[in-house]
Amino acid sequence: MVKTALITGASGGIGYELAKIHAEHGGNLVLVARNKEKLDKLKNELEEKHGVVVHTIQKDLSLHGAAYDIYNKVNDLNIEIDYLINNAGHGDFSMFAESDWPKQERMINLNITALAHLTRLFLPQMIARKNGRILNVASVASFVPGPTMSVYFASKAFVLSFSEAIAEEVSRQGITVTALCPGPTESNFHAIARDGKKGKDRKMLSAREVSEYGYKSMLKGKVVAVPGILYAMVPFMLRFIPRFLTARIIRKAQEDKHTSV
Repeated sequence: MVKTALITGASGGIGYELAKIHAEHGGNLVLVARNKEKLDKLKNELEEKHGVVVHTIQKDLSLHGAAYDIYNKVNDLNIEIDYLINNAGHGDFSMFAESDWPKQERMINLNITALAHLTRLFLPQMIARKNGRILNVASVASFVPGPTMSVYFASKAFVLSFSEAIAEEVSRQGITVTALCPGPTESNFHAIARDGKKGKDRKMLSAREVSEYGYKSMLKGKVVAVPGILYAMVPFMLRFIPRFLTARIIRKAQEDKHTSV
């Protein structure tokens, strides 16, 4: 049976690769992002190459009511969503006291509010059908406090905790919820967070590698999925480090990473 996936933030990075992977599996798609030109290009590519049906919705999910707009559009199209993939998100590098508040607020709306609202809107339909999968893109940042990116790290902690809780709530109803927690990934995320400034980047997994791991983990019903052996060890290692020291370590790592070159 053909499965339909709704993917937010599908115009680039992990969302773009997840769309391609789902199409490779013969699945139909509803793609959401702000950039209509990129969405339409991806739609044409996937339909031509894989013979799937792709719908696009141009929407800024940081705006109030955006989740409702998407939900209503999907219902107007008479589409049932089998896989909800909440991928859209962005970060910001700055000391909180010096941060651009409107940018922080948009981040909260996008990383937290839109993700939770879309889940609330589509989950009852999955429960009624006793079938469905949700993939929420969190981050390895979910496990630690993040000085210099405080709101971003905190927003991803929400995604992880929220996903684990909902996964338990629906565990006996034929639905799975997966939190994908990648480390630094090759994409334009870091450039956006730094406002285009260059910085030192460690060796990263590709967006394709992260997406393949996340998609397989979703199909398996894994609740927490951390790609890469090194980052998969993070939750275990954190048990032995005091939280105040963790914050200091993360601050040093963040400042080193974002030092201009």
